[in-house]
Amino acid sequence: MEALSKDLWVFIETDEEGKARNVGLELLNPGRRLADAQGGALVAVVIGYKTEAAVKEAAAYGADKIIVVDGEEYQHYTTDAYADAMYALVTKYGPTTMMIGATNEGRDMGPRLSCRLRTGLTADCTAVDYDEETGNIAWTRPTFGGNLLATIMCPDHRPQIGTVRPGVFKKGERNEDNKPETITEDIHIAAERIRTRLVEVLKDLDAGDVNLESAEVIVSGGRGVGGPEGFEPLKELADLLGGVVGASRAAVDAGWIGHVHQVGQTGKTVGPKLYIACGISGAIQHAAGMSGSDVIVAINKDPDAPIFNMADYGVVGDLKLVIPELIKQIKESRK
Repeated sequence: MEALSKDLWVFIETDEEGKARNVGLELLNPGRRLADAQGGALVAVVIGYKTEAAVKEAAAYGADKIIVVDGEEYQHYTTDAYADAMYALVTKYGPTTMMIGATNEGRDMGPRLSCRLRTGLTADCTAVDYDEETGNIAWTRPTFGGNLLATIMCPDHRPQIGTVRPGVFKKGERNEDNKPETITEDIHIAAERIRTRLVEVLKDLDAGDVNLESAEVIVSGGRGVGGPEGFEPLKELADLLGGVVGASRAAVDAGWIGHVHQVGQTGKTVGPKLYIACGISGAIQHAAGMSGSDVIVAINKDPDAPIFNMADYGVVGDLKLVIPELIKQIKESRK
C-alpha cells in the first residue's frame, strides 16, 4: 500500500490488566530518532482492554500521538482480533514505518499483518537505523544461527515493518508533562470472527520467575561453570543481589540449564544495570545479547578471554573460589 503519512508507529503491547509491557515503551526510544529522521510523528498504538495505564505510560515515554483501540475482546491476545484491528488502523492512517516487539504476540501478529498489507517484514531485529541515502529503515537481525548479522531494507512497499527483540533498547527518560494527542478508534471484532479462545493458562514450571528482559541484575554462567551443579552458586549470588540467572548458548546446549535462561543472539537480549559473566568466553553471539548492560563484570580463569575486552571490571580466577568468596563478602557486609 502507499504511505499516507511519514509517521512511525510503535505497537504498545498490553497485558490482561491493560498495562503496557516494557518492549513497546523501549521501542519509543529509538522510534523518536527514526520518526524525526523520516520527518513524521512518533505514534504509539495501544490495543487492549481498560488501557488507561498503558496510554499514560506511552505519553510519558515520548509519543507525539496515541491511537487507542479498547474493547473486551482485546483483553487476551488473539490473532484475529489484533490483526483485524491493526489492519483497519494501518489502512486508514497509512504510516511509513511500524515497530513491533518480537514477543510471542508480536511474532504472531506481524507476519499476518505484513501479508495482508503486501509489504515486507524483518523479524527478530537487534538494531534499527535510518538510511539517509534511500530514506529506508535499515533493520539488522542475526542469521545463520547467529553467526552473521544481516541488514535488510524494504524500498518498494509501505509500511516498513520490523519486530524488535525486547531488551535491545532501554526506555527513554519519563516526561510526565508530555501531553500527546490521543485518538480513540471504535473498532470491535465480532465474536464469530475470532476463531480461537483462551481456555487455560499454564505456566512453564522450568521458567519459574525468570524474566531476563526486565531484570536489573543478571548472573550468567557459561561452559566454564563445569556442569549443572555449577549454576547453584550463581543462583545463590543472583538471589543475594536481587537478580536472575542467565546462561550462554554453550551451557544451554549442554543441557545444564533451560533455554529460558539463554542470553545472546539465539536467546534473549538484555540490558541490566549489572551483568556478571561467569566462565563465559565472550563470543560475538553472546556479546550481542548483553553488550547493552550498564556495568559488566567478567570472571574467567583465562586472562585472554574476549569477555574482558567488553568488561568494566574483570577477575582472573577460578569460579569455584571467586564466587563463594564473593557470596561470603556480600553476606558479611550486610551483617
